[in-house]
Amino acid sequence: MDDIYVDQLSIFLENKEGRMLNTLDIIENLGVNIRALSIADTSEFGILRLIVTKPHEVKEELEKRNFIVKITKVLAVSISDEPGGLNTILRILDKNNINLEYLYAFVEQKTYHAIVILKLEDMTEGLKILKEGNANIISPEEIYSI
Repeated sequence: MDDIYVDQLSIFLENKEGRMLNTLDIIENLGVNIRALSIADTSEFGILRLIVTKPHEVKEELEKRNFIVKITKVLAVSISDEPGGLNTILRILDKNNINLEYLYAFVEQKTYHAIVILKLEDMTEGLKILKEGNANIISPEEIYSI
């Protein structure tokens, strides 16, 4: 069951000029593709969340350079890229009292679907509920091949 979860990197960045560029330069120099990203920030720091093709390799290299990096298990769900597509998934979670910690999305151009990255309070129960609701869960391999 663990092989359905996608490894997301959470990188803690000081809110200083050039810090994100420096991070992305390291990833570029590794030859690793970024599939999705999100950043949440405060006045002092940010959390850069990334889905990359080689998360463990990136984590290791960033930690060598004194970055604080965590790997978090998230779910990737394909939804129709049309009005209400996201609400379909959110309704399933809400109906079953599954708390959503955060989400971010991107559009996959080959199939014209949106891919939503979900972090749920209870990942195991959330996965079960989404599967029962016929949500289209995307495997890590599929995400990396986009």
